[in-house]
Amino acid sequence: MKAKDLKNSILQLAIQGKLVPQDPNEEPASKLLEKIRAAKQKLIKEGKIKKDKQESVIYKGDDNNYYEKIGNEVRNITDEIPFEIPDSWEWVRVKNIAEVYTGNSIAESIKRAKYTNLTEGYNYIGTKDVGFDNVIDYENGVKIPKSEPKFRYAFPNDILLCIEGGSAGRKIGILREQVCFGNKLCNFHQYFNSSSYMYYFLQTPSFVAIFKENMTGIIGGVSRDKIQNILFPFPPLEEQKRIVSKIESLEPFIDDYNQAETELSELNETFPEQIKKSILQYAIHGKLVPQDPSDEPASVLLEKIKAEKQKLIKAGKIKKDKVESYIYKRDNRHYEKIGDKEVDITDEIPFEIPDSWSWCRLGHLYNFINGDRGKNYPSKDKLSIHGDIPFISAINLCNNTVSSEKLLYLTEEQYNKLGSGKLQKFDVVVCIRGSLGKVGLYPFERGAIASSLVILREYISLNSTFLVNYINSNLFTREIRRYDNGTAQPNLAAKDLYKFLIPLPPLREQERIVARVEKLLKLLPQG
Repeated sequence: MKAKDLKNSILQLAIQGKLVPQDPNEEPASKLLEKIRAAKQKLIKEGKIKKDKQESVIYKGDDNNYYEKIGNEVRNITDEIPFEIPDSWEWVRVKNIAEVYTGNSIAESIKRAKYTNLTEGYNYIGTKDVGFDNVIDYENGVKIPKSEPKFRYAFPNDILLCIEGGSAGRKIGILREQVCFGNKLCNFHQYFNSSSYMYYFLQTPSFVAIFKENMTGIIGGVSRDKIQNILFPFPPLEEQKRIVSKIESLEPFIDDYNQAETELSELNETFPEQIKKSILQYAIHGKLVPQDPSDEPASVLLEKIKAEKQKLIKAGKIKKDKVESYIYKRDNRHYEKIGDKEVDITDEIPFEIPDSWSWCRLGHLYNFINGDRGKNYPSKDKLSIHGDIPFISAINLCNNTVSSEKLLYLTEEQYNKLGSGKLQKFDVVVCIRGSLGKVGLYPFERGAIASSLVILREYISLNSTFLVNYINSNLFTREIRRYDNGTAQPNLAAKDLYKFLIPLPPLREQERIVARVEKLLKLLPQG
């Protein structure tokens, strides 16, 4: 049960006479209604309110049916009664126990010119000043001079309810001072001194259901006439006070319950992602699977990559890397050698890794390929939703792959004009602008890549899924923070992505890690 459902249950029990016990020694609600009728007659004689020609009395007959008498007319309203109430209570129309009226609208231009920033007068309360948390904001800078005769007033302990627009029936508050108020708010000025019981009634599921049933119009609203004729379960005055006291004593517990529910909901939402990050952290720390001493160490793998790069350079397929480096450990310090230069990078190394692993730069493991930015690079309006050659952008990266949804396509002619950015199956695609680190493994045979993405292509057989797991880890996020260039839109240069530190396991261990990660992630809730 959610906190809102708990509160609704308590309020519903309250208006059905089930929240606190009845006291047979208390004056019944029928006596209180007689006093209210007498008070109203006095106000009518004084000209302060008008006589209601539809004033009614509701009673229960000997046949257990409910009847309503208006003047000399009596009608059976049993079908209108939503639930049974205690014998000491009475059913009444809201208008029989409270004066119900709406306020005055003010054109925005007049409000600014005439009523804004006055130092004296009554605060003007509009719909926006009544919060969903039932708190009324009196400090909006708009006051109505006390000499203005045309405005309707609401008084301390009156209840303001929004009855029109998107917040109709949901914004409500009790006033602590006399105010003027807007025409989309309805005021309940009761004829007896016990406002809070009605205030809670107006928040019950019963009232909300009736309110919604009576909503009309394009923007949605309920008329004052319909609201004042809603049936109201009316307890004895002393029981009303006990009900209010009980609700108020329970509200802190509801708030605590709500806080706990919110925290649990947040935990449920973030827990799978936190666990996923933890799994990936263990994976790249070398703690997820055991090391096998028979595995060929990562240092040998790096030598093979270096040899393959030399072959590609000689063949003219790639350019020589001027910053080719080698990271090694000596005397418990980490060093990086670039040409003849040796640099102590111990402070850059974020954690220790197994002896069979090696630290290296991402650019030393993979060939970095950017999209074609020349005159042949097609604009979006030159692409099609059908074709043979996918054109990949950041929107297509989803769940660590390149999704076939929302793909646009190149023509064969457009594709052949591109000088770079042509993908191969199992290339890894990384977003370096906007959604930094968004990643996908490319599953198609060929295509062209958008310039906001970069392709990472193996020199020799590595495990591309291990690379994807690394990109999804906290270490990659840490590297992003180090190299993000700090412009308005998150942005990475490919040359900086090249420098990212990556812990490289032996190839066979990469495969074991990937299999273990996949198995564990399947156990997490899928959202």
